Amino acid sequence: MSSSGPALAQIEVVDIVLTIVAVIVTSFRLCIRARQKRLWIDDAWAALSMIFNSMLLIADCMYLQDYEEYPQGIRVALYYMIAQFFYAVVWSSRLSILFTIVRLTVPGSFFRRLLISTAITFGIVWALLFSQVWWICETQSGWKTQPLPQCDLGRDVAIAQIITDVLGDFVLILAPFCLIYRVRLSGGQKVRVLSVFSASAITTIVSLTHSYYIFSGGGPKEVMAAIVEASLSLIVANLSPIVALIFRLSAEDDSPSTPSPIMTFGSQPRKRVRGPLATTFTGAESTPIVLEDLSVSRPRSLKTSDDDEITLHNRERKQTNEW
Repeated sequence: MSSSGPALAQIEVVDIVLTIVAVIVTSFRLCIRARQKRLWIDDAWAALSMIFNSMLLIADCMYLQDYEEYPQGIRVALYYMIAQFFYAVVWSSRLSILFTIVRLTVPGSFFRRLLISTAITFGIVWALLFSQVWWICETQSGWKTQPLPQCDLGRDVAIAQIITDVLGDFVLILAPFCLIYRVRLSGGQKVRVLSVFSASAITTIVSLTHSYYIFSGGGPKEVMAAIVEASLSLIVANLSPIVALIFRLSAEDDSPSTPSPIMTFGSQPRKRVRGPLATTFTGAESTPIVLEDLSVSRPRSLKTSDDDEITLHNRERKQTNEW
């Protein structure tokens, strides 16, 4: 491993801090969902990503700090563990975000089936990237004799990471737009909903930086970029439920006595009035939010079964019914 770039102690400190932050955020998200009895597949993926991130931290600390205490074979094994735990954190975080979008859709709808197919594709990509590390590193032998072994992943891995990361994050940004683009919301609420998922673009930027350092031959900078990308991916995966809770609590504090309209992403509406032409959600903010009845066009809806979902059910054209 090249000596240029951040010191090993600095890398270890960054790893510990970011991992602790990611674990706290994920634990908070899981506590929210468990308390509200709304745990689902996206939460399972977030929990799995948190476990992988913790294991990545342990492997990093052993690899960076105590490597001289271990036989050469253990050092090589630690490097492989770091490489594979990195992929595990990043792609399980993406699957968590994707299933957060899936839970907003109506069971059996075309869009839901499309997203589930995308999730399967994500799993296949993860498996291919997992395998690529083995077949590239096992064809090289010199790196295994280094005091701190690090495989030169080279051009092929960098290109594969750039393509898969950019396309994966593009899907995670595009899907929410496709889900709500026909919902009539104020500009502020659209920004609130979409900015949560658009945070995936942050991980794309870090991923491109990581790929650049792979192109440059690895070293401490590549390790640092990989650590930042892994923890940041997990933090971004938890933004949706946490931001929803923050906005919901903020709205309740602003108007404790007189309910006024609000829609926060991931919240349950306080009152819903169904009319022949529109469905209006009211709850706790300042202006009503009218969601268009789409029955005149092809069905589009957001799932209602969980406390976490916003609902557009265009088949419900019945008399006024107040919750």
